[in-house]
Amino acid sequence: MGLPQVAIVGRPNVGKSSIFNWLAQKRLAIVDDQAGVTRDRVSYLMCHGGRYFELVDTGGIGCEDVDNLTEQVEEQIQAAIDSADLILFVVDTQTGAMPLDDEVAKRLRHVVDTPVLCVANKTDNEALDPSADGFYKLGRGRLIRTSTKQNRGRQALLDLIVERLPETTEDDEIAPVLEENAKIAIVGRRNVGKSTFINWLAGAERMIVSEVPGTTRDSVDVRFEMDGKVFTAIDTPGLRRRKSVKTDIDFYGLHRAQRSIRRADVVLMFFDATQRISKVDKQLCETIAGQYKPCIFVVNKWDLTASSMPTEKWVRYLHDTFRTMPYVPIAFITAQTGRNVKTLMNHAQMLFKQSQSRAPTAMLNRVVRSALEYNPPPLDHHHQAKIYYATQVSTCPPTIVMFCKDPKSFSATYRRYLLRAMRDNLECGEVPIKLYLRSRDREDSRDEINKSSSRGVSSE
Repeated sequence: MGLPQVAIVGRPNVGKSSIFNWLAQKRLAIVDDQAGVTRDRVSYLMCHGGRYFELVDTGGIGCEDVDNLTEQVEEQIQAAIDSADLILFVVDTQTGAMPLDDEVAKRLRHVVDTPVLCVANKTDNEALDPSADGFYKLGRGRLIRTSTKQNRGRQALLDLIVERLPETTEDDEIAPVLEENAKIAIVGRRNVGKSTFINWLAGAERMIVSEVPGTTRDSVDVRFEMDGKVFTAIDTPGLRRRKSVKTDIDFYGLHRAQRSIRRADVVLMFFDATQRISKVDKQLCETIAGQYKPCIFVVNKWDLTASSMPTEKWVRYLHDTFRTMPYVPIAFITAQTGRNVKTLMNHAQMLFKQSQSRAPTAMLNRVVRSALEYNPPPLDHHHQAKIYYATQVSTCPPTIVMFCKDPKSFSATYRRYLLRAMRDNLECGEVPIKLYLRSRDREDSRDEINKSSSRGVSSE
């Protein structure tokens, strides 16, 4: 898409993920003393000095993965190096040059056309500067001393990055990346095919795919284009039951998945067609519903059960399990072959638009009035519960405020009825709606909504 990429590489435990988070000023990549935590490429869109670029974190070069995924991790590192416009070669001043640093330097010597900055991390003070200078012998580009703990050298490093980015001849080269696009979070328990789905969307081996559960540890953003539309897909770690979260990596993975749901525009909740719905699935759906996120239930690996399990049975199964989410559409796909994936993404884009919809006040009140006439609210202490008027105050999610005589008069069942009426008649039929019932201010002179259609509320 014309966006320069800056790859962070180096041996394990030199602070690559710390550098990544420090430059981004966000806790994006997992930082842990255990070597080999980072596996996939983790990226973040940066802007400094008026220049946009994508910062990419990678796994440690030369690290033997505990789950026998070393080859796949190395492929991810090489992919980052091959696509980089600038490489940050990170070393550790406090341990000094190690044999693996020499191996990284040798590997980067084959990268002829890409500039390299040697980042001497953990140079916490000037007394350590002479130790950092020892890395000049590696012979890889300009050396800069930094310390993420002491916040040393961040501005200078960003200045050097921007200085060495390739020149852009036209501003519109990066315009498509900067346009607002739908952020799609892909969530689900372990090994349901989320990374396979991401790779099909990206048209490349962007994520490590393995039969080992829990391969993905970070929440990884992948930007891609489909039918002229730009999306950001957020691949999340596969979740396990809370009592099974035993390590720091699992703990941070869990929180990153939850945060990914919070910042997503649409959530694709993945299920394995060959497995029953689990407690983890229910916990995830509770999080999605609690955040009022548009959602699609995605039944993956459908090719394995299509002949033995009709779609209608799965639909009933999902509706019976998630009774508070009847509005959520259901998709049946095979991520490995791409079957129905484009249709799914088009539907996700439609949900994104629905969540941004805004109903004129007059139309909203006509819908509410009709619902009240068809099914009047129950009596409260022998008095008819009253709604005076309704208005939409926000989008994403559509947020409706109804002013009434006594909010407590409306049961949860009747509130669900009102929400269903709005979904059936407004342009937000498949997304969650946030509904507030408020007492009317004494100064508010607007009439009761169900008294007369001639005394309606003016349009916004």
